[in-house]
Amino acid sequence: MARNRILVVEDDEAISKVIVKNLISTGYAATPFYDGAQAAESLSIDADYDLALLDVMLPGLAGFELMAYMKHYDIPVIYLTAKADVDSKIQGLRNGAEDYIVKPFEVLELLVRVEKVLERTGRLQQTLTAAGLEINLLERSVRRGGVEIILKPMEFDLLVMLAKNKNIALTRDCLLHRVWGVDYAGETRTVDVHIGQLRKKLGLFDNIKTISKMGYRLED
Repeated sequence: MARNRILVVEDDEAISKVIVKNLISTGYAATPFYDGAQAAESLSIDADYDLALLDVMLPGLAGFELMAYMKHYDIPVIYLTAKADVDSKIQGLRNGAEDYIVKPFEVLELLVRVEKVLERTGRLQQTLTAAGLEINLLERSVRRGGVEIILKPMEFDLLVMLAKNKNIALTRDCLLHRVWGVDYAGETRTVDVHIGQLRKKLGLFDNIKTISKMGYRLED
């Protein structure tokens, strides 16, 4: 299955590595650059990206200057920057960015925003793979080796959340709020019960790891 390709232009190597690692762990293909001019030059050779994450303050070419290249190659942009002032945000969004995220940010928030931009721009892959499963988001189906496995609606939604964040630990509260909704009045025990059902129905006893006193992680 083809993966969404994401261009990451961030001159702080430590931040770039964290972003790239988490994008890859989630199932994206990520290509890092640390210099704006080098990133721009590379597009003449390969511009097949579904999204670009751009720092604003970069050597070579600044993030705002890179926007012209992204527009030329029809690559949606999310700015990642320490420039928190309103004028910078307005400039970035008026120039055509899909989103503007101020550092420091939580990686999970970034992944959600990446997914939303890909979905909004019609570029999000509609099939996920994890732990030997093929999850079709349009059909709301799960298959292993071509054989469909029937899940209840909330079991499917929970599996999708784990698969979209595979290899990342998610707290019970996070799963409860993002799968059942922020207004859900139930207890986190609900998450445990549904995790048990997923393990049983899908044979994921070794893949869905319990993180002590925290939550769960789907390992791929």
